[in-house]
Amino acid sequence: MTAVPEETRGGRGGPDSGKIGGPSLFAGAVLMLSGPLSILMGVSGTAQDNLFSASSYTYQFDLAAWGWIHLVVGVGLVIAGLGVLTNRSWGRGAGVVTAGISLITQFMFVPYYPVWSISVMALDLLIIFALTRFHGGTGDGR
Repeated sequence: MTAVPEETRGGRGGPDSGKIGGPSLFAGAVLMLSGPLSILMGVSGTAQDNLFSASSYTYQFDLAAWGWIHLVVGVGLVIAGLGVLTNRSWGRGAGVVTAGISLITQFMFVPYYPVWSISVMALDLLIIFALTRFHGGTGDGR
């Protein structure tokens, strides 16, 4: 009876195995969902669409500025998602940082489009949780 190496058991890929574990795969997929959503939000904002409005707000920027912020954050989320999905060494850190930045910008954007912002904030929290709580490099999920 041969022992199965620990990094191939249970779908957890080690750092050298070329496979990524379930939580990292989930985080990468959600990054690849959240990124294009932010890009679409940015394109809508830069197109001077009348979709967004807020009367008086502390973080009130020009709508085009919000569009560019969302566009840049969205591109960062997609790049981080590709890094996580391809199991790059920088992918997990970049994913946590970009999801954190996205979380902050979505929080600041709540008065403009609350349902969308809260939904994307929930995705960002799931990304941060999956990338910081679970690590594919150990056999016990820590």
